[in-house]
Amino acid sequence: MKRYGLKLWSINDNYMKTAKELYEKQVYDYIELYAVPSSFDKYIHMWKALDIPYIIHAPHFMHGINFSIKENEQNNIFLSYEALKFADFLQAEKIIFHPGIKGDYKETARQLKLLNDSRILIENKPKNVAITNDRLKPDDICVGYDYKQMEYILLETNLRFCLDIGHATCAANSENKNYIDVLKEFMKLNPYMFHISDGYITSNIDKHYNIGSGSYDFKTIFSLIPDDAIISVETEKNSKDNLDDFIEDVNKLKSYS
Repeated sequence: MKRYGLKLWSINDNYMKTAKELYEKQVYDYIELYAVPSSFDKYIHMWKALDIPYIIHAPHFMHGINFSIKENEQNNIFLSYEALKFADFLQAEKIIFHPGIKGDYKETARQLKLLNDSRILIENKPKNVAITNDRLKPDDICVGYDYKQMEYILLETNLRFCLDIGHATCAANSENKNYIDVLKEFMKLNPYMFHISDGYITSNIDKHYNIGSGSYDFKTIFSLIPDDAIISVETEKNSKDNLDDFIEDVNKLKSYS
């Protein structure tokens, strides 16, 4: 039986009560908690009190971690240890990291080995960035967007894989490849778990739409996913007061299981 996860950020205390109620109603099976930097001291005891299983998602480029750049090593290690601290305190089974952006995938592997933690999962990325600002440009390339890079990182570090369906689809479109062929190739890396959301099937930009708001063919996608898969639902939340859209999303996904 598939296990479904609710994706929240460590600063989302506004969802805690509802998250607890939905877990008790067996709407979902675990929380994937994005560890916002410097949030541990304020929020950790509140999350611990929920008594829910956790998977931790470490900060990524937008919060300062970029393993693909050698000069970032010291800051990467510093920020990573707070995520590992979240995992320790919440007894999380896994911790997800992004490989980086605008750098070298071999450098990513080197730095990840420095963390020396077997709980770490590495997530694949789109090729093209979704957000442009003073640090990112439309032609900046993410690390870990293709099979070759992910295979190297996983083999070099002896870590496991988190397959993001939307990221893989976007990367396939950037490379003018069939997204199903790309997903099948990534499946050879034996993913430990999956991230899922909706999007436009021909787009190279990841949108994290609610299920049914895009054009992804979930019937075909779910034919590739094992029956005992762990799946975090990474869709938009349109209210700060409830998780009604998440309930609808997870129920739609369960209909494909």
